[in-house]
Amino acid sequence: MSAMPIALLITTAATGAVGVAVLRSIMVLRRQVAALHTELAGSCAATRAHVPSARAADTDEIRAAVADALAEERERELAEARAFWAAQESRDASDAPSLLGLADSELFLPRQTDFVGLEPVTEPGADADEHSGDSPELAAARRRHPSHPDFVPNSSPVVNDHERTVAALEELAASRTELTDVRPGPLGTLDVYVFADGTTLCMTPGHRETAERLAAALCAGETPFLLGGSGISGAYTLTFSCGEENVYILADRVIASL
Repeated sequence: MSAMPIALLITTAATGAVGVAVLRSIMVLRRQVAALHTELAGSCAATRAHVPSARAADTDEIRAAVADALAEERERELAEARAFWAAQESRDASDAPSLLGLADSELFLPRQTDFVGLEPVTEPGADADEHSGDSPELAAARRRHPSHPDFVPNSSPVVNDHERTVAALEELAASRTELTDVRPGPLGTLDVYVFADGTTLCMTPGHRETAERLAAALCAGETPFLLGGSGISGAYTLTFSCGEENVYILADRVIASL
């Protein structure tokens, strides 16, 4: 008998033994799992038996109990509030000052002897009676002095520059006064226009293109003159006649000097 069949027999026997052992282990595990399932089912049944079933509660009783609890809480809060305000009022009454904002111990009432040595108060007419013998010029001088009760400061006259400027523009336009000189300001800050009667118009901000155009007309022998000018919303509009064309200028401020 050769060695190969013997090896096969041994391998087959070993495999069969291993299979039998595995089957026995599986059967043992199955029994244990079944026992565990049975134990768990019994414990769940016992737990359900110990838990009492929910009883049906009366809705009206619950509402009544809640209302009573809320009423008691409200009464307690009101009682605490009354006690607090009563204590606060008593504290304020004890801390309140007496007559004239002073405590009774600090109140001072003057006596008759405290007025000894004080000069009597003079009436307003006493000063007038004292200087009743002065001359009219001296009395007028006293009234002009700032220390006199009847002194009234003289109000300085207010000059309306806007109305004066508008009047000067209207006069220049009505008389058709010729423009004799134009002086453009640096960087368009201020332009000066001089007329034949000596009137000078200072305009700001300057308009360099318009000023150069009028200056070129003067150099060419033309005689520009003012057609009209008016003040609109704080600004001024001027219209010059330059040959066959009209030149318009809009300035924020115009000052007319004679």
